[in-house]
Amino acid sequence: MERLAQYWDDLDDLVYMFGSCAERIRRVTLALLALGVFLASVSGGVAIALIDPQLALAIATILLIFLLYQSVTSAISAPGTT
Repeated sequence: MERLAQYWDDLDDLVYMFGSCAERIRRVTLALLALGVFLASVSGGVAIALIDPQLALAIATILLIFLLYQSVTSAISAPGTT
C-alpha cells in the first residue's frame, strides 16, 4: 500500500511540475503580447502624428478627457482594502 501512495505522490508532483511550467509559459506569452500591443500603439501614434498632427492632438485630447473622467467617476476604496 505504501508503494501505491508513493506512486500517487510522484504522479501528483509530475502534474504540478507541468502546471508550473505552463504558468511560466503563459506569463511570458502575456508579457510578449502586452509588449507587442504597446509597441504597436506607440508606432501608430508616431505615424498618426507624422501624417496628421491635428488628428493626433484630437486623439490625445479625447484620451486625456476619458482618463480624467474615469479618475473622477471611479469608486474610492478605503485604505487597506482592495
